[in-house]
Amino acid sequence: MSPTIGDVASLVRSKNAGPFWQTLDVFLPDDDAFRRVAEAPGLDEATVARAYRLDPATVRIFRLPDIRVVKISFPRPTPQGGVHDRDMHAGQQHVPLARLPLHP
Repeated sequence: MSPTIGDVASLVRSKNAGPFWQTLDVFLPDDDAFRRVAEAPGLDEATVARAYRLDPATVRIFRLPDIRVVKISFPRPTPQGGVHDRDMHAGQQHVPLARLPLHP
């Protein structure tokens, strides 16, 4: 079985990026781990969109080698604090990303 992003990362977290966007951060422990995740064939806009039921055109992936972080941002499914918001701080939204295999 292929290792997951969560297996390789030091930390995978999610948070609000304002009331209408959320962001997922993948912190990697070293340059090799960063390359494994940042260059993984399974880490692209289409895969993230499938995992979160999004339009791939709305997913933004930022690979930041200087700080060994991959940041993924996309619109929240409902505005923060709205009547249908089930995770006001988007603090539990990292799990699908952490479970993605590095090699599909």
